[in-house]
Amino acid sequence: MAVRPVPLLGDPILRAQCEAVKNVRSPAVRVVADDLQDTLRALKKRHGKGRGLSAPQIGAPLRIVYIEIDRPWFLANPEIVDIGTHDFTVWDECFSIPNLIVRVQRAYYITVKYTDLSGKSHTVEAEGELAELLQHEIDHLDGVLIVDRPVGLDPFCFHDQWERHRAGEGRHGKPVPRTLVPA
Repeated sequence: MAVRPVPLLGDPILRAQCEAVKNVRSPAVRVVADDLQDTLRALKKRHGKGRGLSAPQIGAPLRIVYIEIDRPWFLANPEIVDIGTHDFTVWDECFSIPNLIVRVQRAYYITVKYTDLSGKSHTVEAEGELAELLQHEIDHLDGVLIVDRPVGLDPFCFHDQWERHRAGEGRHGKPVPRTLVPA
């Protein structure tokens, strides 16, 4: 178990297509899982925030996500299988892009299939903040970052400027029906 450095924007590991976990019970997967947990907890202690981390954010190109909100939650090979019919905007931030907040659009409701570290398959439905967090972390597994998903006018903001000028609006917009853009 170790606290690993978090790669920053520009590091090629953040753009990697992560490999599927073949054996969730392997010692190597356990090491990555333990390091994800240790690293997120250290980041929370240092920064006072943090809800999740993905394996590429500790330099491991594997499809593993660690979430810690009410309890520790490891997801191996997570896959979004449904996105519902509503979207919402989110002012999103990332440990790999410190001090920058980006307005992105996310599905408000999602369904995710994954395998836990004991090898059991699960399907979970999430909405709002949890749906946004899962989408953010799963994006990392596909080499997609928040800077790839800006929406609206002026979607980038430094954290201190966001706090000064936009914090009163809140981080999350209201869910709205998804509209399709004609091809």
